[in-house]
Amino acid sequence: MENERQLEQNRVDQVVKEIQKQQKQTEKEYKKAHEETSSVEKNYVQNAKVNTTEVDDRMETNAEIQQQKQLVAKNVQTEQILKEQLETLQDLEKSPYFGRIDIQDPGDEQETLYIGTASLNDDHQNFLIYDWRAPISSVYYNGTLGHVEYETPAGQQQTDLLKKRQFKINNGQIKNMFDTNETVGDEILQDVLDEHSDEYMKNIVATIQKEQNDIIRDTKSDLLLVQGVAGSGKTSAILQRIAFLLYHSRDTLNADQIVLFSPNLLFSRYISDVLPSLGEKNMRQVTLHEFFSRRLQGLNVESLFEHYENENNFSTEQKKLNKYKRSIKFMQSVKNYANHLPATDFHFTDITLNGEIIFSKEEITRLYSSFAGNMTLGHRFNTLKKKLLKKLDKIVGKRSTSKEIQDMLEDLSDEQYNEIIGDKEDSFASYDEEQAYLGLQITQKQYAVIYDALYNDFFFDGYEQYGAFLKQVLPGSFNEYAQNLEYHRIELDDCAPLLYLRDLLTDSGQSHSIEHLFIDEMQDYTFAQMRYLKHVFAAAKLTLLGDSEQALYSESQRPEDLLQGLTDTVHAQRSNLKLLNKSYRSTKQITNFMKAMLPEGNDIEAFNRPGDRPVICQVSDEKSALSALYSHLKKSAAKYSSVALITKNMTESQQLYERLHHNLNVTLLEEKDRTLPEGIAILPIYLAKGLEFDSVIVNNVSETEYPKTNERGILYTICSRAMHELILICPGKPSPLIKELDPALYTTEQTLSLK
Repeated sequence: MENERQLEQNRVDQVVKEIQKQQKQTEKEYKKAHEETSSVEKNYVQNAKVNTTEVDDRMETNAEIQQQKQLVAKNVQTEQILKEQLETLQDLEKSPYFGRIDIQDPGDEQETLYIGTASLNDDHQNFLIYDWRAPISSVYYNGTLGHVEYETPAGQQQTDLLKKRQFKINNGQIKNMFDTNETVGDEILQDVLDEHSDEYMKNIVATIQKEQNDIIRDTKSDLLLVQGVAGSGKTSAILQRIAFLLYHSRDTLNADQIVLFSPNLLFSRYISDVLPSLGEKNMRQVTLHEFFSRRLQGLNVESLFEHYENENNFSTEQKKLNKYKRSIKFMQSVKNYANHLPATDFHFTDITLNGEIIFSKEEITRLYSSFAGNMTLGHRFNTLKKKLLKKLDKIVGKRSTSKEIQDMLEDLSDEQYNEIIGDKEDSFASYDEEQAYLGLQITQKQYAVIYDALYNDFFFDGYEQYGAFLKQVLPGSFNEYAQNLEYHRIELDDCAPLLYLRDLLTDSGQSHSIEHLFIDEMQDYTFAQMRYLKHVFAAAKLTLLGDSEQALYSESQRPEDLLQGLTDTVHAQRSNLKLLNKSYRSTKQITNFMKAMLPEGNDIEAFNRPGDRPVICQVSDEKSALSALYSHLKKSAAKYSSVALITKNMTESQQLYERLHHNLNVTLLEEKDRTLPEGIAILPIYLAKGLEFDSVIVNNVSETEYPKTNERGILYTICSRAMHELILICPGKPSPLIKELDPALYTTEQTLSLK
């Protein structure tokens, strides 16, 4: 094997030399492109400043400026492409590839292929490295030695896989290499997982498992539901899926046509480097709160986290009403209400300008009622809008010839005149034609706010309309909604149905350009929200990933039942369920501890990465608990780069921060935060969603804090954030969730030295 290793190192050296050669050439081209861009931009600025008075000169100069503009855009694009190529080559120089496969197609000679994060050809167009997303690369991820089938654009192909070899290469040197029959051997995976947590998620395409690869390369499903246990690599697989789709459909798909709904801003930042490290632009990212807030401007939208904090204060009746609002049945009642709403019951509003009513709500209602009843809702509303705009054009046209406007024309300064007339000065046949144009421009500017109101449907009051709907369909919920509206607030459970109603009645709100919609932590979304998101992104294929055991806001569901409910909700034609039951994040001891909390925890498979058992620190009272907490935080911070003190809610996090920050370097994380701090982070569980930490400490696992077994999802989720160390402080009697565990799964610490 040592001789083999030397031969492989020789090849790495040759490939690195080729990379360095291409790097030098690309650097020259990039420098040249940069100089050309600067030159063209300089010429563009000079031409734009040319003072022209003659019409012919002005036309010629405008043509030159447009030409220079196009040149600038072309050169900037070329420069950007070369810059991206250079960055790719720089990454490849350090670690050219991570895999090798030897294959033999029927009737052909044996071939040896090397797999890396990007493809590389030599001057003769021979492939030195194959991109991990190329069709043939799926053999590396999915195939075991022997006969293998794989998908290509030309259909299914067959080959014999004779050898699969894995490498770890750092700075051009082979650090580890071995042959395997598995997707990714435990030695490579162990090496990656033993690393400490970082502020950003890493690009680990070298460690993709077969079940993850099936998710990444699925191009047929309209609805792909990924249900994976904590630490199973769901998020990694989804980001790699996005990179694969951009590669697979590069002629028809770009990153702007992909939207990812993230659980929080911290998570958005955490994953922000993965796609760029794979040579792709980042997709659009948004949280549910951001999405609703943009569509409900002027209202303070309750966030998912505020909803979680507030739900404990809800009455039984309020919880029952909210549960109904989250259902697909409620969204169907919204649609039925919209389809059968009489024209006279539409909540139109007056359109005014400086206190003068331009269009009264009565006039708008009469106009809407005059249209044929067999028109669709959207057609009817759009026809109304067009009629109102035509009426406004007549009002503006008539006013533009009024004495008031004519007086304003006479008082125009040269500066005002030039600002209005622009480059049209010589395009009028007569003085009267010019005056008519100036009068129309001034009047249109005066009425711009009315045009804006009509274009943006401000003559329709969607908030009042939804209130009328609640009065009719769910009267018990109306008073609270109306009170919230008075204070410019709206509860989360009202957002999706309100927007759905508004969109249906006004034929608005849809985005047909989005091809793929990804939702992380989907177990925290209601069926009502899912129905609305599918309405908005009607043309998009859905990829939803989550873990029903980590549901903080709803009851957990069996994956098969969840798939059926989602399929019915979004009307998917081709739905697919993928299960990820192996947990890679935590040590085997931590995984075995947290999976024992779950009724069906035996389905979870722990990766064989050894570590210490979780520690239950048993203390007598809260004062001792604080001392124990302080001591453990201090020890963990000295040992690990990322330590998290995770609580059930924000109130508890704030209280602990106040007690600890005078003596420890701790940071309280809030909903608005986008970056993870160095040292110790204190945060509630809903902000830790999707994140991982070297060490996790839980402040209180007593029966007072976790008295009910229905809170097992919260404690399970907290514990599942830990990679290497898990410590649970227990003042007094332990929670039933701890009592029911096998004591062999953890270490009990009865007393603690506070020195």
